[in-house]
Amino acid sequence: MRVISSNLTVCQELCVSQNTELYLTMESDKFICIREKVGEQNQVVIVDMSDPTNPIRRPISADSAIMNPASKVIALKAAKTLQIFNIEMKSKMKKARESYVETELIFALAKTNRLAELEEFVSGPNNAHIQQVGDRCYEEGMYEAAKLLYNNVSNFARLASTLVHLGEYQAAVDSARKANSTRTWKEVCFACVDGEEFRLAQICGLHIVIHADELEDLISYYQDRGYFEELIALLEAALGLERAHMGMFTELAILYSKFKPQKMREHLELFWSRVNIPKVLRAAEQSHLWAELVFLYDKYEEYDNAVITMMSHPTDAWKEGLFKDIIAKVANVELYYKSLSFYLDYKPLLLNDLLTILSPRLDHSRAVTFFSKVNQLKLVKPYLRSVQNHNNKSVNEALNNLLTEEEDYQGLRASIDAYDNFDTIGLAQRLEKHELIEFRRIAAYLYKGNNRWRQSVELCKKDKLYKDAMLYAAESKDAELAETLLQWFLEEGRKECFAACLFASYDLLHPDVVLELAWRHNIMDFAMPYFIQVMREYLTKVSASLKSNTELMLFIVYL
Repeated sequence: MRVISSNLTVCQELCVSQNTELYLTMESDKFICIREKVGEQNQVVIVDMSDPTNPIRRPISADSAIMNPASKVIALKAAKTLQIFNIEMKSKMKKARESYVETELIFALAKTNRLAELEEFVSGPNNAHIQQVGDRCYEEGMYEAAKLLYNNVSNFARLASTLVHLGEYQAAVDSARKANSTRTWKEVCFACVDGEEFRLAQICGLHIVIHADELEDLISYYQDRGYFEELIALLEAALGLERAHMGMFTELAILYSKFKPQKMREHLELFWSRVNIPKVLRAAEQSHLWAELVFLYDKYEEYDNAVITMMSHPTDAWKEGLFKDIIAKVANVELYYKSLSFYLDYKPLLLNDLLTILSPRLDHSRAVTFFSKVNQLKLVKPYLRSVQNHNNKSVNEALNNLLTEEEDYQGLRASIDAYDNFDTIGLAQRLEKHELIEFRRIAAYLYKGNNRWRQSVELCKKDKLYKDAMLYAAESKDAELAETLLQWFLEEGRKECFAACLFASYDLLHPDVVLELAWRHNIMDFAMPYFIQVMREYLTKVSASLKSNTELMLFIVYL
């Protein structure tokens, strides 16, 4: 340091000329080392203060000097010569290349911030422990000196750390690249983040994220400081790396779920096979990203959970095609019936499409019961028709009831003829009270099918279904029923029906009964065709009998 005018008196007392330029190099409790210039000559003056009343001045020709106050060692440099003295011993130590001395000299130069001389010294041949001095400088915060020393020994890891403290982030990144150490990359990266040098931080981060065990620390560091956008940009850039791993894709998906939900679906569609699905599932659920949650459940083959999620959050998660694809794969059939209720509430017009998909595994009886309770059988009529080929009793009865309500007697008749598994008597009893004659006619048809001939004929008589009454009486093979019907026709004055019934029930009627009825009611003309047929039949039988007897007699005579 330059000795200022206020200290001139002291300098004079120390026997130093007042006309010289004075520089205080170092002082200790017994010695003061002063660098002065007399004319053009540089010299170093060592003042021995052992006896303050009698200071001793020792001038030495030298360009510069460094003194260690503790060890009382002074290093003098004159041109290219370095000399070492022990001041107390008053002895000149050997010339320069002793490791300890050079090491101390380097530290002294660093301590006094004489960086130019330090750089010149370490650039030349020396035996100093430069790495050791660099560490000491680093620990004491002398980063400029440490930078020179670490650079000299090519310790790029420590150099990167030093440059970070100096705020030289670009140089720190370059040194970290040379060091190629994960620890160094992390240190520089975190420092760049703190200094908001995010471009450089990303460069460092790309070398960190490829190590799965380091990824969590990196993410936490960014997140704790609120740099979510920069973290996402870093991970996006890292996806194209050759060493990209599952953790990177997974963590980016989680970050999207928290901070950029609009980008999560695209990310999952591209990389779902490379993420840790259970971990991303939890993140999506916590962020209420129901559509993405369904997508992941589908890819993870958790179809039951996918269906439950869609039904719980239909506004966000339900899609018709996806739901129909997944519902067919669920393991729990109970979800079928929950889905029916869901569609009934939210998408009733699509219910039959869903039932078509579910029908192979659906309990049709239970489905019919469900829709009956909610009074929506009409809504699922197409489904009932599509599964009626199973001849399920519940389906048949439900469909028959619908057809009855709709007054579709043709459809009801076709259903009855094609599928017989239903309560025929119960349906017949309901139909016989129907206001439309066609349904009462079907009731008679049902009674006939259950061998309730008399009840069937009586119902036809009541509705004046003469043709049906004649056919059913003939099919019954019951002579008494046929004769009763004949009498009823006569009572009703239906002579034509009487004549028609004679032929319909020809095999059942007794000619004597017919003759009596025709005679009593004076309708012999209507009965005459019947009697002609009877006479013809009897004569044919008699002729055949006579012929057979004649042949038999001739055979006996011949014998």
